[in-house]
Amino acid sequence: MKYTTLFQPVQIGKVEIKNRFAMAPMGPLGLADAEGGFNRRGIEYYVRRAQGGVGLIITGVTMVDDVIEVHSRPNCPTSTHNPVHFVRTSREMTERIHAYDAKVFLQMSAGFGRVTIPTNLGEADPVAPSAIPHRWLDKTCRPLTIDEIHHIVEQFGQGAYNAKRAGFDGVQIHAVHEGYLLDQFAISFFNQRTDQYGGSLENRLRFAKEIVEEIKKRCGQDFPVTLRYSLKSFIKDWRKGALSGEAFEEKGRDIEEGLAAAQLLEKYGYDALDVDAGCYDAWWWNHPPMYQEKGLYIPFAKKVKEVVSIPVICAGRMDDAARATEAVQQLACDIVSLGRPLLADPDYVNKVASDKEETARPCISCQEGCMGRIQHYSSLNCAVNPECCREADGGLKPAQRKKRILIVGGGVAGCEAARVLALRGHEPIIYEQTDHLGGNLLPGGVPSFKEDEHRLAQWYMQELYKLGVDVHLRSHMGPEDVTRIPSDAIIVATGSTPRLIDFGSDKVVTAADVLEGKVPAGKKVAVIGGGLVGCETALWLQEEGHDVTLVEVEDELLVKNGPLCSANSDMLKELLPFKGVKVLTSTQVDKVGDEGLLVTRQGQTESIPSDTVVLAVGYKSQAGIYEALKYDVPNVYKIGDARKVANIMYAIWDAYELASNL
Repeated sequence: MKYTTLFQPVQIGKVEIKNRFAMAPMGPLGLADAEGGFNRRGIEYYVRRAQGGVGLIITGVTMVDDVIEVHSRPNCPTSTHNPVHFVRTSREMTERIHAYDAKVFLQMSAGFGRVTIPTNLGEADPVAPSAIPHRWLDKTCRPLTIDEIHHIVEQFGQGAYNAKRAGFDGVQIHAVHEGYLLDQFAISFFNQRTDQYGGSLENRLRFAKEIVEEIKKRCGQDFPVTLRYSLKSFIKDWRKGALSGEAFEEKGRDIEEGLAAAQLLEKYGYDALDVDAGCYDAWWWNHPPMYQEKGLYIPFAKKVKEVVSIPVICAGRMDDAARATEAVQQLACDIVSLGRPLLADPDYVNKVASDKEETARPCISCQEGCMGRIQHYSSLNCAVNPECCREADGGLKPAQRKKRILIVGGGVAGCEAARVLALRGHEPIIYEQTDHLGGNLLPGGVPSFKEDEHRLAQWYMQELYKLGVDVHLRSHMGPEDVTRIPSDAIIVATGSTPRLIDFGSDKVVTAADVLEGKVPAGKKVAVIGGGLVGCETALWLQEEGHDVTLVEVEDELLVKNGPLCSANSDMLKELLPFKGVKVLTSTQVDKVGDEGLLVTRQGQTESIPSDTVVLAVGYKSQAGIYEALKYDVPNVYKIGDARKVANIMYAIWDAYELASNL
């Protein structure tokens, strides 16, 4: 075994964990039933990760109170709503998890407070320590009363007792972390109280102290109670977060106070700290998109580890066994926590144990299937793994009759279709007109912050090779060519091509051509289009040393085809000017001349000197083969961008859905 350090046992309190891997808590929205228990999807989802080798599973957030802060059901599990039902459903899950020699902790929340997701709040008034602004809504929060605080503390004791009965090995408190309700009490910027729960650091941590004391009283001193903990907030002001490397005055928790708080939390009785950084006002820290460095929490975890004696857990883009090993060996943390990597590939830990880490399906940190869908649709999924959270009812079934299926196009949709068809026992054949598989993953993965898209393309190539899929590269196919090849079905996965605008200038090139190095960019570059491709191309070019101006006709960036998750979109919009990109919104391009762009902005004509003009104004479907065949050939389908231009997630999901049912 190459990474033996990661497979040494470790203890939290008196509970021994078989290896140094934990499954990070991720919101289990869609995994609960109407009575607050875990539904079938939730049970299968967690058991599948235990089967994949992880030593400790920490569930996503569950609620202990549904009176003071109303949470609609079915949403997240609630350990106190119907205790008998919660214990019954949870017991099945914990017993099955234990069969794989894994441990499981229930994450329990005091509430969201000022960061409650609007779609879950309804007409209720949000609560907080004090009368402070809500994160998302133009509302002022209602301060909790002392009686309400005491009620929540009691509910934690009852909920933890129910969790222990249900077979959970411990609990994690959610949290003095990310700006949730307990964190709002702990941070003076949010907590303006003058009673025993406000003022000094000890008073602001009193709520968290009373919770651990109540749980230990109800469940015994040997029942582990851990805490999700953000060392530093990165808050510049209300609803304004700071970027890495940015000079700013911390309005939230700074590192000095964070270390003092960590020592107090250990003194109060917490058995481990699960460390990260950030706040909802700087959401890109707690839910790091691809623009954040890998292993970004390691420095914060190490600082905490140096001042406490209890175990420290560290997450944050840790899907690199070498980096994880170094973090443990250098005493930055005791346990490595994996969230999204275990959504993408539940077998990641077993693959590391078998020295086959390179065969793990990579997370691309897009957050389209996980945090984005949680934010907008209250549903946890994964962009690159369509089976995630659908393990019970979305698993692949063997084909009853082997079919020969022709796939035109070797982009991500075509590759996923071929993979699924081969796993089911069909005979897929791919015809791809270029000299490589992966389609738009190749130009998309050129920027250093998008490297995981290249890893995903490589993963597909490995999987198709392993499955023996017949792949024909440099094979341009027309409708006549397709019909000459014997097949039982035809899947058109020809993707999309960049939209073009004829400005009559040879300065104008596409983003794909620049990214792939087909056309060199000059010193001064104007990027037309403020969607995701335009913004990421502009950021990459600026980091490569070009002087970039980004021009967008809409009033703001990422209005069309932007990331679903606010952490991604908000960070990208902040990064562009921070890195030096000149951003012009509400700007119409009139002409491309010898000197560059001529634009109209706020009723005025301006000239933007440009050596190269990069077009990033969207893509158009390439479905000509489908259109030519759909009335004359049976069993012809189109998927991915050929069906509708979207993103990587929908290309993969389209392909999986179709291929799993042919």
